Amino acid sequence: MTTKTGQGRNRTMGDIARLAGVSPMTVSRVVNGDARVREATRAKVEAIIRETGYVPDPAARILARAGGGRIGLLYANPSNAYLAEVLSGALEGARSVGLLLLIEPSQAGAPEEERQAVQRLAAGGALGVIVPPPLGESRATLDAITQSRMKAVVLAAPAPSEDLVSLRVDDVGAAHQMTRHLLDMGHRIIGFIEGREDQTASGDRRHGAQTAVDDFDGAVLLVQPGDFTYRSGFEAARRLLAQGSRPTAIFASNDDMAAGALAAVHAAGLSTPGEVSVVGFDDTYLAASVWPALTTIRQPVAAMARRAAIILGRGGENSGPVAHELILRESTAPPAD
Repeated sequence: MTTKTGQGRNRTMGDIARLAGVSPMTVSRVVNGDARVREATRAKVEAIIRETGYVPDPAARILARAGGGRIGLLYANPSNAYLAEVLSGALEGARSVGLLLLIEPSQAGAPEEERQAVQRLAAGGALGVIVPPPLGESRATLDAITQSRMKAVVLAAPAPSEDLVSLRVDDVGAAHQMTRHLLDMGHRIIGFIEGREDQTASGDRRHGAQTAVDDFDGAVLLVQPGDFTYRSGFEAARRLLAQGSRPTAIFASNDDMAAGALAAVHAAGLSTPGEVSVVGFDDTYLAASVWPALTTIRQPVAAMARRAAIILGRGGENSGPVAHELILRESTAPPAD
């Protein structure tokens, strides 16, 4: 026989919050006997818990009693290097304001899985959520966050509404600066590897590179698609190197693709930077780990994630620009005569 309590085990804290018209944190406080809940609200939540037979997750209750609130981190980025930066920054930021960090994998492009990932964070009592790319521009994820009534900070993407905070560098200006650096070194045929089509940063970086090239007579930007993965960078660079007018420099829209481009240059029997300079974007640990080390744009991903965690814990900050920096290493040189 199926009991009412048995049905309740399929419920989540997020379900109870939606039925009661409150936040998951309010439900968490009621479940854990927190005095910071109005009596009328407490009575309403308790009534719904009884009606649904909801059984709280014991692990979540232990975390709640351990002290401090919780914030969440959604993740669906294929770059391990980028993930490492986001994780280290988010963990440091959460620790600095006495919060626990809940990490939840998601699946970009699968709306139902994206919604469920947000709901799992809400059910775990997350006060807010850090949203790195590409999820920060996904309608399914953003709508689920709004419905859950969690706060959110979006990384490396424009703020979709006034309710959400966005932390991002000037992608247009950064790509313009990098391309201008290559042009000032004497490169006039520059290959450019784009990122994912569903991320604003991809178009912005291409635009910045193109405007820099347009300022130089005789300069050309050869564009190939990529998707921010190592493999896509390798394949795009192979196509660029096979063209009749071979580029003397390749600008990849992130370090993963730049590392792939380096491999393609070597596979073609060419040298970097002697015959083909290669540059990236982000300055993840990968940029200094490959040989030769990559000239790149430092997007302070870890610092952005740290700042996002602190914003969620303390509040009081709106969207604002994040400073970038051109990092010069061994992968660039003037073109050979």
